[in-house]
Amino acid sequence: MSDHLDLPDYREQSPEVAARFASIRQRPVKLEVCGLEKRFHSPEGERVVLQDISFKAHRREFISIIGPSGCGKSTLIRILAGLETISGGDVLLEGNAVKGPSRERGMVFQGYTLFPWLTVKKNVMFGLEVSGRSGPAVESEAMDWINLVGLARYANAYPSELSGGMKQRVAIARSLANQPQILFMDEPFGALDAQTRAQMQAYLLQIWKNVDVTILFVTHDLDEAIYLSDRILVLKANPGEIQEFIEVPVPRPRDPEQFISPTFLATKNRLEHLIHPRQPGQEQARLPITKMTAAGDEVE
Repeated sequence: MSDHLDLPDYREQSPEVAARFASIRQRPVKLEVCGLEKRFHSPEGERVVLQDISFKAHRREFISIIGPSGCGKSTLIRILAGLETISGGDVLLEGNAVKGPSRERGMVFQGYTLFPWLTVKKNVMFGLEVSGRSGPAVESEAMDWINLVGLARYANAYPSELSGGMKQRVAIARSLANQPQILFMDEPFGALDAQTRAQMQAYLLQIWKNVDVTILFVTHDLDEAIYLSDRILVLKANPGEIQEFIEVPVPRPRDPEQFISPTFLATKNRLEHLIHPRQPGQEQARLPITKMTAAGDEVE
């Protein structure tokens, strides 16, 4: 994005947005991360993937995590979900140390992770039944979540009969059926086409509006991060460290038309500078392509 656009400062907030953030800061802290470190050991030596990660997530807050490839976004979200161990620091859910997976923390992956031999309803019921529950009440509760994601007419369909976006909605419903306090989402819309992705973003905002859950969302899409989030945690790579924690100045409720608003573009401009900084005198990268066109066939 051009540096010459006449954009506002991304840190400027309207009174409405400032009041929203003041309200968020008054909510209970759901997740606290203190000095988190992650190191991998290999024959080549120790590699630090994440270093000194510290932040807090409040109740019903929506936080996106972005950064350049290899900065440890997915590793961080898996640690927070209890799927990987930490090398140092603390991860606390309402003051209690996170040690392994639990029903209090839901996880949605980029892959749909549905059981292909179970119907939509049975997939959503699965977590409830694993916890020892059964009977008509479980089926009724599963249908409530299926209704929430708009798939009631497909309750008896199998995953092979669903589109990619529908499968991901089932995965979200299955995670929410356990009523987690925090829902972690690791690039859940990354495999979807642009139109379906936009629809899923709108669905997710509708779902989040109606469920008491805090969301931490990994994405590489800057527009998606701004559109969905209250705050955006920006990581840098080698090792993964927090560069900045941005309060999104775009007011809620969100609408796709905001993608071209000055506040949206100013925030995107800042994210681009953080993730893809240009060095002084740096030229646009050029590929060493061999010319294979005939004379007179050139294009600009």
